[in-house]
Amino acid sequence: MAATDNVNNNSVSKPSLYLQNMDEVQKVFQRFDTNGDGMISGDELSGVISALGSGTSPDEVARMMDEIDADRDGFISLKEFAEFCKGDINSVGDGGVKELREAFDLYDQDSNGLISAAELHQILNRLGESCSVQDCTKMITSVDSDGDGYVSFEEFKKMMTTSK
Repeated sequence: MAATDNVNNNSVSKPSLYLQNMDEVQKVFQRFDTNGDGMISGDELSGVISALGSGTSPDEVARMMDEIDADRDGFISLKEFAEFCKGDINSVGDGGVKELREAFDLYDQDSNGLISAAELHQILNRLGESCSVQDCTKMITSVDSDGDGYVSFEEFKKMMTTSK
């Protein structure tokens, strides 16, 4: 994963999905584009979300599609996905906090308020990422500000936002 930028309290924070460059955006996009046609459909989005174990309803998937599908053609292009990845977190839903909390809760498999390397590894494997628990430990360590070996919601929020 990419390194995070420091968050400046005077700046507008934006979600980066922890993606630092277009290569990373494209790799994540390809995970969602399961049929490889260069577009993400509502069914593909729903399928990936289901694979993560989320109880997201069809209405919530439709809302996500509406938020990301800027040209309203019913599909998410790589350009739209990239724009979403760098978009203003304050314009997403309830200030973006609800969406960040939902994402955090997906990773926090044991609901203890912390994400461990094992939990991160489990979710990434469900998404088809081939990484080891040691790789996930390195990712956790890179954002673990208090050195406890876990990522709290506040650390996760910092990890998922960058200063623009």
